[in-house]
Amino acid sequence: MPPASDPHTTYQRLLDERRREAAALMRRADQLSHGRLVTFFVGVGLALGALFAGLSSWWLVAPVAGFIGLVVMHDRVLLARDRLTRAVAWYEHGLARLEDRWPGMGARGDQFADADHLYAQDLDLFGEGSLFQLLSTAQTRAGEGTLATWLRTLADRAEVESQQEAARDLQPRVALLEQLATAGADVRAAVHPTSLVEWATAPPELHGVWPRIVSLLLGLLTGALVVGWFTGANGATVMLLALASSAIFARRFQVRTEPIMHAAAGPARELTVLGRVCRVLREDNYASTRLSALRASLETAGGEVDQAAGRLRRLVELYDWQHNLIFKPFAALLFWELQCAFAVEAWRRRHGAAVSGWLQHVGEFEALSALGTYTYEHPADPFPELADTNRLPVYEAEALAHPLIPASDAVANDVNLGKEPQVVIVSGSNMSGKTTLLRSVGVGAVMALMGAPVRARRLRLSPAAIGATLRIEDSLQAGRSRFYAEVLRLGLIVKTARTGPTLFLLDELFHGTNSHDRTEGARGLLHSLLSLGAVGLVTTHDLALAEIANRMAPAALNVHFDDSLVEGEMRFDYRLKPGPVTRSNALAIMRAVGLDIAPGEK
Repeated sequence: MPPASDPHTTYQRLLDERRREAAALMRRADQLSHGRLVTFFVGVGLALGALFAGLSSWWLVAPVAGFIGLVVMHDRVLLARDRLTRAVAWYEHGLARLEDRWPGMGARGDQFADADHLYAQDLDLFGEGSLFQLLSTAQTRAGEGTLATWLRTLADRAEVESQQEAARDLQPRVALLEQLATAGADVRAAVHPTSLVEWATAPPELHGVWPRIVSLLLGLLTGALVVGWFTGANGATVMLLALASSAIFARRFQVRTEPIMHAAAGPARELTVLGRVCRVLREDNYASTRLSALRASLETAGGEVDQAAGRLRRLVELYDWQHNLIFKPFAALLFWELQCAFAVEAWRRRHGAAVSGWLQHVGEFEALSALGTYTYEHPADPFPELADTNRLPVYEAEALAHPLIPASDAVANDVNLGKEPQVVIVSGSNMSGKTTLLRSVGVGAVMALMGAPVRARRLRLSPAAIGATLRIEDSLQAGRSRFYAEVLRLGLIVKTARTGPTLFLLDELFHGTNSHDRTEGARGLLHSLLSLGAVGLVTTHDLALAEIANRMAPAALNVHFDDSLVEGEMRFDYRLKPGPVTRSNALAIMRAVGLDIAPGEK
């Protein structure tokens, strides 16, 4: 459904519609529930009349049939209401994203965090208030995993363009995005994709067909002898022998059948969600080559993925029937658990090898849908232009801002990196915006190279690896100081630059050592990175480091952030200005918070 207006208006309208529809279904469910209760009591009255007043038992047919019909209708209404409830939650979450109230809502992606990654922790890709939390709309763990991979592993030009095309194709499909978001949140399973594939492809625990044939014949014989005992056709001894034989036969297989069925429960729930996502994907046609290929890939030899997943779910549901007290005796006679376990094993033989491909394709579709959702919700954010470069990477941004900062608070700046300058040294006082600028540049590159729009007026860049030192931490367990951890990270960045184009983002370089070593180390490091063709930014509040740019010009450039002290309070405009900073605010901040800092001697 094409958007009728801006995202906020559309979401609010659809939210109001879904709330009204959910409320109407809730009233309908209450009516059916009351009807079930009335029908039940009518049936009880007629049963008592048949027992004690000579009323024909045929009168029970109507209330029993009516009760069954009401149960079926009630269940369908509840399922529809639950889907609408999830749709309400989806639009509420969408409005929260549009109104910058999203931090704390949705998956955080903590399981994908890696302190040793070259930029993931530095750029707040995972965790509370992270880029992953903003972007992820996935209903399966495969979708979350694919999105996380795209955040941590930047794509090449062809891949980026393919993902941009798919995001544009999905952008106006609000109805499809709603269907995807409500596909299965009610049955979300805690099954890791790797575990799911291992379960699907594991060697079978049950072999041969003879146990199923024997169990069927033994069940029929035992059932006939039980009926014969009730009718007097045979004695109790032969019936008890048959029951004992059935119990021994079932016990022989129970040590394998019970674990098989318990192991299938989690995968069945996760595959149910996966199947529903597949159904949403296959219900539409796409202009994007990538989406069309994904749609075609989800046809299996035994039917569509959602049909195969539905068969596994039904097997698990059938297995659960045996826990019903009324059905339990029949389940024992029919060797219900054994038959269900053999059916699960047959399902794994038929579909197990395909599960890995299903996960890959569904994960890719959900990740593309997340990009499509972000594109729809940020119509002012452009897709970046990919530059062709022979050696030096290019990063040219106009009015670049950080997408995790509320739009009303974000201050945009221009950043240009390439042949001149290759490195920009950003000086400034504490809290002036240096680190935020580095994060804005890094996050802009990450989003651009995963196929998403960027928070800028314009961004032109070439595909490049990213290396950052914004959040280096010491490790007591590993016996590493922060300085040593920083040196190790810098070594990896230099190694990366030797293999291809690299964008480096270095925050307060070598601030854990003395001024002389910091200056000499920074000069040597930057000379090495620039000679390898890398580009990047370095922040500092050490004026000695700012002198490096003068010596390395025109390959290096000095810029700074300024501040002012107004009535004892520090004020920042977060605007980049040319040249190095000329003063520090450290002492002013100390005095502003009440520290007794005496003036130095004259």
